[in-house]
Amino acid sequence: MKNVANFAYKPGDHEAEKASNSYLMSLIAIMAGLPLPIINLIATLIFYLGNRKGTYFVRWHCTQALLSQLSILFINSYGFWWTISIIFTEETITSKYIAYIIAIIVFNLTEFIATIYTAIQTRKGIHVEWWFYGSLTNIICKP
Repeated sequence: MKNVANFAYKPGDHEAEKASNSYLMSLIAIMAGLPLPIINLIATLIFYLGNRKGTYFVRWHCTQALLSQLSILFINSYGFWWTISIIFTEETITSKYIAYIIAIIVFNLTEFIATIYTAIQTRKGIHVEWWFYGSLTNIICKP
């Protein structure tokens, strides 16, 4: 993550709040549908669709939040269905499964902390670009 101090546009309070809410949406969705990985993506997608015609600052942050939730969906879904297959079939817990679950926990915890940090900074009107997602968002979201 990097704070981009030279972002040409200084958002207003209302814009900063909406951009911050795009990150908070995924955190709230975690509480509502923790075992189902798609709930976070759906909540973030709905917020994105509601703000896709907003200002560039809001659209940019909604897009970055959506992209991060999309990758989280794939990582968590694989772990979810692997766990379900262990519970309901004769598959056993292996060291590969344990390593994957530890990696998921670390990835999700990192994303959770980054999301909180970005929501706070964005609420202050500070533009924060995440590594990988920021560059991808710059390609997708045009002013």
